Amino acid sequence: MNNQQAISPLERQYILLTQQGLPLCAKPYHAIAEQLNISVQQTLAITKSLLDRGVIRRIAAVPNHYKIGYIFNGMTTWDIQDDKAIEYGEKIGKLDFVSHCYLRPRHLPQWNYNLFAMIHAKDATQLEKYKAQIKEILSDVLQTHQGKSHSVLNSTKILKKTGLRLNKKRS
Repeated sequence: MNNQQAISPLERQYILLTQQGLPLCAKPYHAIAEQLNISVQQTLAITKSLLDRGVIRRIAAVPNHYKIGYIFNGMTTWDIQDDKAIEYGEKIGKLDFVSHCYLRPRHLPQWNYNLFAMIHAKDATQLEKYKAQIKEILSDVLQTHQGKSHSVLNSTKILKKTGLRLNKKRS
């Protein structure tokens, strides 16, 4: 975090309270406000400020795909034209079966892929169908490096997913 993103003591408390996730209740921001001894409006203003400043990138549910029946999961990797990557990445990211989609730098000559999309399916056939849908959308912008335009890195286990973490004690 740089100096432009310095957090206040109250923001630090907010982050510590929420870094394991929002409270599982009907009104999580009310519960946070109560714990911080501030109003819900102040809590929402802190949330918005942290989002606007990039301290928090997003607020989203993080499901365990295996527990809800999606046991065929794979990170699809694509070699597409760099000048089209943002446009097509946004299209792929909007697909219902894609949980996240992002751009990464290539590491040539070993790794030529620049667009990544995580897909979740209930069986191998569905996984292949989803991969084919993405390939069709990208067909006009796919490139090939050493004969390959894409790959799938299949998940074999769920990894611990975490967001922003602060030490409880300041150093």
